[in-house]
Amino acid sequence: MPWLSGNPLFAPSLALGVLLLLWRGGFRGRLFLLTLGVVLLLGDNGLINPLKIAFQRPRPFLDLADVRLLVGRGGSGSFPSSHASSWFAALVIAMAFYPRSWRWMLPTAIGVSVSRVYVGAHYPSDVLAGAVLGGGYATALLWLLGKGWHWVSHSWIPELQFRLPGLFPPYPKDHANPSGVSVAPTPLSNAAWLQLGYLLIALVLMGRLLYLASGKIELSEDEAYQWLWSKHLAPSYYSKPPMVAYLQLVGTSLWGDRMFGVRFCAPVIGAALSLLVLRFLSRTLGAAQPAFWLMLLLNVIPILAVGATLLTVDPPLVLFWMAAMVVGWRAVHPEGTTLQWALTGLLIGISALSKYSGLYQLLCWVLLFIAWPASRLHLRRPGPWLGLIVCGLCLVPVLIWNFQHDWVTLDHVRFNASRQEPWQPTLRYFWDFLGAEALLLNPVLFLGLIPALVGFRGIKHRPDLARFFFWMGAPVFLGYLGFTLYKRVFPNWIAPAILPLACLETLYWYDRWLNGSRWLRPFIVAALGVGLPLVVILHDTRLVGRLTGRPLPVELDPLRRVQGWKELAGIVEKARQDLLKEGLPVFVVANHYGLVGQISFYIPEARKAAKNDPFVYYKTAATPENQFYFWPGYRGQRAGQNAIFIQEVDIPESAATPVDSSTLRPLEQVEPSSITREFQSVKSVGVYPIYHRDHVVRWMQLFACRNLL
Repeated sequence: MPWLSGNPLFAPSLALGVLLLLWRGGFRGRLFLLTLGVVLLLGDNGLINPLKIAFQRPRPFLDLADVRLLVGRGGSGSFPSSHASSWFAALVIAMAFYPRSWRWMLPTAIGVSVSRVYVGAHYPSDVLAGAVLGGGYATALLWLLGKGWHWVSHSWIPELQFRLPGLFPPYPKDHANPSGVSVAPTPLSNAAWLQLGYLLIALVLMGRLLYLASGKIELSEDEAYQWLWSKHLAPSYYSKPPMVAYLQLVGTSLWGDRMFGVRFCAPVIGAALSLLVLRFLSRTLGAAQPAFWLMLLLNVIPILAVGATLLTVDPPLVLFWMAAMVVGWRAVHPEGTTLQWALTGLLIGISALSKYSGLYQLLCWVLLFIAWPASRLHLRRPGPWLGLIVCGLCLVPVLIWNFQHDWVTLDHVRFNASRQEPWQPTLRYFWDFLGAEALLLNPVLFLGLIPALVGFRGIKHRPDLARFFFWMGAPVFLGYLGFTLYKRVFPNWIAPAILPLACLETLYWYDRWLNGSRWLRPFIVAALGVGLPLVVILHDTRLVGRLTGRPLPVELDPLRRVQGWKELAGIVEKARQDLLKEGLPVFVVANHYGLVGQISFYIPEARKAAKNDPFVYYKTAATPENQFYFWPGYRGQRAGQNAIFIQEVDIPESAATPVDSSTLRPLEQVEPSSITREFQSVKSVGVYPIYHRDHVVRWMQLFACRNLL
């Protein structure tokens, strides 16, 4: 029974089955996998998990003293059972595509469901409800998918009706013309591929918005920090230009100061990028099919999936870099106009207002002019120079702000680009960078990019376009690759190069396909087969535990940075309320800008007061360390008041065993010296484990600080 409930063979067996269906399952197998993934994700996240949260039924091993728990402790509620719902939903989907599969799927689903009761993880009613709900939502969603496909194939893209009348078998192997002779279906037209692209963009956008609305992940520290920027609009900020603050203002103006509002612009930018790629590539290549496949593959590139979910400075940077590239392609032709050059400069300037690395595109243009003699005729015209002036004008507010603040951003950038210790040649950062990029860019697509970078001069179909894509992306990627010989480079720094290089890779493999290569289809299938699971797991890392029976270690969990902040805010607020009982006002101080943002956002009272009367502050700093240096602090304004000081600490050795989150046992630490000088007394309240479900994601130390001097 414990083996049925979860065993180490399940994940590799599932992976092997997926690979076999992708490689040898034909159209039916691939459509089955896609339907299985969509239905299970929608059902589990849209129905089962909300019910668990609503009922909050404790597991049997928590309520009953004599339960024999034979597996690990689940962190979610008991009712209904996710194991039972997922297996019975999979049973319904498998029977829709492979009717005889019930002979082994039904006994397996029953066995897994019974095992969850036997091992002490669920009550019988949990698995019965899970089985009914799983089979029910699978049936309902299959019906909706079937109706949706019928509408698409009959009303919107009629060409699909001949090729695929319905989503479920039997599928037509051939078709007969009026004379009775069997003929193969004609290829889809460019218009049909474009319509399919629009449909996919709309579905992905809807899925991302629903994911954000579910509240499955909390804000990252940078998002919460930049949300505070949106409450104090300025021409620039300490470390970044102002675009992200204005985008957050747009989202929160539409949807309020909620996580959905903070992140609303991220999936919208992702959809705009997909639309831009689809339209541009289909028009420049004269074929919409390769543009559609590229647009599809962009959704299984992990770093782009993250950028379409979390709102950081990178999504607008990538969007406006790509937009500048699209307009610049038209401008660089002999018939290019001065207006197009001015618009290119404007878009480069806006990308630089998103992140200063947007100015790298100017260097890309310089290298393009050097490498492409035909493009240099524009240097004798006013267009490029006017574009450069427009780009510079975009940065005037940033320059004025920095002039008024002693060029603090320049000092910050110089500090990030330099080393604090003597340089010694090493390849460690080089290999770390390549490994991270291979994973975040999709390992299959990363490998497929290498021959495109090396052999772009050999592309015969649109060689001018291949040269343009190379110089719009390769200098950034190769430049940072070389910089790793000097210093560590973060993987997201190459963000503006991703789409130009993806377009170059598409052109390279499309050229091979036109020359008769048979590697294109296996290449696309492999990229989807590898990238889609990576993207799904990035959105819900609990799936690792469900598949393997062992949860992902906290230190390896990429979602750790968006977990546990609500609980932390609750602990800080409780400590603040306790200190308020002494009769004096109490504010909050943190030693990290991200903590200030998170506590400001997740304490309701602090969130309302963040703009006009904040009571959450960054610690006093003698020199600029972040944006809080330029805003009013607590010194001189809250003299005589008390405070709660908070800082993150390393996990203590004595806390290797689980700590009861209901008691939050404190572990005494040494007070921070910078705070003790500012208050009459500072006393440790304790070190608290911050939980997400049943895992400690970080440890925080709180101090009660009395009488600000």
